[in-house]
Amino acid sequence: MTLTSTPLKTTVRWNIQDLAGFPDNGNCYEIIDGELFVTRAPHARHQDIAGQIYAELRNWSRQTKLGLPYFGPGVIFSPEDAVIPDVVWASQQCINTALDEAGHFTRAPELMVEVLSLAPKDQDRDRRTKLKLYTAYGVREYWIADRQTQTLEVYRWQNNQLRRWATLKGSDRLTSPLLPDFSCEIGIFFEQ
Repeated sequence: MTLTSTPLKTTVRWNIQDLAGFPDNGNCYEIIDGELFVTRAPHARHQDIAGQIYAELRNWSRQTKLGLPYFGPGVIFSPEDAVIPDVVWASQQCINTALDEAGHFTRAPELMVEVLSLAPKDQDRDRRTKLKLYTAYGVREYWIADRQTQTLEVYRWQNNQLRRWATLKGSDRLTSPLLPDFSCEIGIFFEQ
């Protein structure tokens, strides 16, 4: 008699407790709907663009005292939804109520920013998967910076979801209802 074995197919669902055992090897780990995403440290150009966006938000925040931007913070929406956006901006109220002891956001900051990587699967995750995730958790505005086209896609909360409001480039000026009197040219983000 011959015994055959059929592999058992199971779907592994990851959560934030699983991350505690991962090596500190320079990789970034995100979990979206229980699925694990592993990426390496971003390209220097990617970081420069995120840094320019952070700097503009930081300068405005210093003047207004309405909130603060954060560079690469952990955002833990739930045990199975935890991401590391490139930049976020949070109001003082959000900062006071949403940061845990480890310095992670436990609910959505008002503004999330992602700079697209060059890999199509990473671009798809930022444009589709994260857009849905950020909508589900009530992010008020989402910016996607594309270094290849030097454009910024702006999504705003309308009719209970994030919808594309504009795609800006070059000398177009970025403003936001979240950020009173904030204004900057898009081209600044992509200067080298």
